[in-house]
Amino acid sequence: MTRVRVEGFTISLDGYGAGPNQDLRNPLGVGGTELHQWLVPTRTFQRVHSGADGGTTGIDDDFAARGFTNVGAWILGRNMFGPIRGLWPDSNWRGWWGDNPPYHVPTFVLTHHARPPIPMEGGTTFYFVTGGIQEALDRARDAADGRDVRIGGGPNTIQQYLRAGLIDELHVAISPVLLGGGERLFEGIDVRAQGYECVRFVASENATHVVLRRRGDKDP
Repeated sequence: MTRVRVEGFTISLDGYGAGPNQDLRNPLGVGGTELHQWLVPTRTFQRVHSGADGGTTGIDDDFAARGFTNVGAWILGRNMFGPIRGLWPDSNWRGWWGDNPPYHVPTFVLTHHARPPIPMEGGTTFYFVTGGIQEALDRARDAADGRDVRIGGGPNTIQQYLRAGLIDELHVAISPVLLGGGERLFEGIDVRAQGYECVRFVASENATHVVLRRRGDKDP
């Protein structure tokens, strides 16, 4: 059965999942890259993003690896795909990640402005969805072919799916940094009232990992 998951989404101690003023130099907003000190050194991150051997193992790598297990499609907000706003000026922007993005499965980008699909190396194809979160999820489920759908972010995209009651499980990593501004993941959302409870809570040297799941749902 296809599940809808958030994996490896990192927030600061003051609750921000992205810093302010996103631009080409600051894809996660000012200070946002500091959030991922737990993730970047891991063996999983190094393998997925650069094909390199090595990297750290342990708690952080275990959580990084589970984020790619049984994932058949991704959904991204437009801000996560790139810094361009409004109409697409041309077809030059193809994401932050170069010719071989780390997704390796069909990836659906929420946007108000249509654009043809972009096939990339490594099995990633970006599809641009103008019909909203439910259309994106329907298409992602079809593409996942029984595997899970991962909601990649940013914060506003996750909030939309939370408010609609469409997320089955969230893994949130709390990083020991303060951003002081940006986008808060749970802004205006009563996660408890949405039916979530903490089913796992474990700390590494670089982050505290929390898994939230709807009450009554069992491990897959």
